[in-house]
Amino acid sequence: MSDEYDVIIVGSGAGGGTLAHRLAPSGKRVLILERGDWLPREIENWDATAVFVDNRYVSKDTWYDQNGKPFQPQIHYFVGGATKFYGAALYRLRERDFGELQHHDGMSPAWPVGYDVFEPFYTQAEQLYQVHGARGEDSTDPWSSAPYAFPPVSNEPRIQRLYDDLAAVGLHPFHAPCGIMLDEANPAFSTCIRCATCDGFPCLVHAKSDADVIAVRPAIRHNNVTLVRNAQVRRLETNGSGRTVTSVVADVDGEEQRFTGSIVVVSAGAANSAQILLASASDQHPNGLANGSDQVGRNYMFHNSRAFLAISREKNDTKFQKTLGLNDYYFGDDEFTYPMGNVQMVGKSSAPMYRGEKPIETTLAPTFALNDVAERAVDFWLSTEDLPSPGNRVTLNSDGNVILSYTPNNREPLEQLYHRVKKHLSHLGMHPHHLIPRNIYMKNDIPVAGCAHQVGTVRFGTDPATSVLDPDCKAHELDNLYVVDTSFFPSIGAVNPALTAMANALRVGDHLVARLG
Repeated sequence: MSDEYDVIIVGSGAGGGTLAHRLAPSGKRVLILERGDWLPREIENWDATAVFVDNRYVSKDTWYDQNGKPFQPQIHYFVGGATKFYGAALYRLRERDFGELQHHDGMSPAWPVGYDVFEPFYTQAEQLYQVHGARGEDSTDPWSSAPYAFPPVSNEPRIQRLYDDLAAVGLHPFHAPCGIMLDEANPAFSTCIRCATCDGFPCLVHAKSDADVIAVRPAIRHNNVTLVRNAQVRRLETNGSGRTVTSVVADVDGEEQRFTGSIVVVSAGAANSAQILLASASDQHPNGLANGSDQVGRNYMFHNSRAFLAISREKNDTKFQKTLGLNDYYFGDDEFTYPMGNVQMVGKSSAPMYRGEKPIETTLAPTFALNDVAERAVDFWLSTEDLPSPGNRVTLNSDGNVILSYTPNNREPLEQLYHRVKKHLSHLGMHPHHLIPRNIYMKNDIPVAGCAHQVGTVRFGTDPATSVLDPDCKAHELDNLYVVDTSFFPSIGAVNPALTAMANALRVGDHLVARLG
């Protein structure tokens, strides 16, 4: 193994994996340090009890809240990072999300670069990750320079009826952008089999457009790209001036090793990237690396989200349910003029999922009763914007473990959105065969431990006093340190952040290729 690399990338998820893919054809020597290993391909990949009840693939990490209470974060360490378990809903942020936006509880800040800068990279990311969709159905969809390269994923009959009923009451449902390797025109040759074990599950047949399959595996086919697995980065060391990262110190299979490179890119996830920088405190950087502004770890966000379950009188035999979205209330309506957010379907629920999500409430419920609920469930996901707050932050305790201090904000838009969804579901012309009365709805707000959409903590900006990174995602205080996971977000919007991380990694990748020459 070479001891000197052009670029060292810490993490192989949506940011790091995509960046490696972009750099691979350049011929530059690239090292990917991944904390986890390959995710095992085993029948448990598609076993809801193993995934949701036994937490077979969840990290054993212990984090702490602001009161010192320990909890297990729902985080996964594998090649491909969080994308191994995501639902592959690959949305662009809305164009207005890049500007200053007034919310119920405060202001969402403007980004240092606009949507126009991100747009070509969104298009490239959609093509790379094989996003299926249809332009023009969603009235909030930002302008694009190209159509989706793949047709929208069709709605199965029960979801198509919901789509038609929503349209009939004046709403604008759309085919959700999905990153799956599906060929509905030639099912015999399709990698994706359109199963019910996609959202929240790893894909046993590698048909989900995750960063492992789409980005990392093709990247390491290049002789200039090296992947080291089971490498937990502990800290970054700098030269005497503190301006240049000289070593990446990692435990590799339990043994400390040092790696050196001209450029170091951190992409370990919003909480863990902040942890690495804070743990890299030195005489030159006493508050943590790149933290002269005291901004590292601050402004942690992860969406105000609610899983929402409606029970249908008729069975919902949908397999792949994540095909419908609704953004009519994204920026508010006449009655509530503040932004509310996004409505989308989630993967089809099952009885073991209920036991995993609400173990106390379902302990006494017989399995046949939960199965009956699952057979008739129509599953929704509501996301509204969490606003950046300096006090919502990652710090470290004396052992170097993550302390995640978080106080919810901007919760009223979630209640407003929930109210509107319930109201419309009760008046969509589906009685008596579809939905039963509203008191049978089930809901589950996503706790801070459910950190799938975590962003912030190392945000980019033009002012070194209020941001950690410059507009190219290079640390203001260092010459060769970059961050390309969702840590760089100044705000979160109300749609899934993965595609924006992928697009940004392609953007920064082009910058690094030009810098390296």
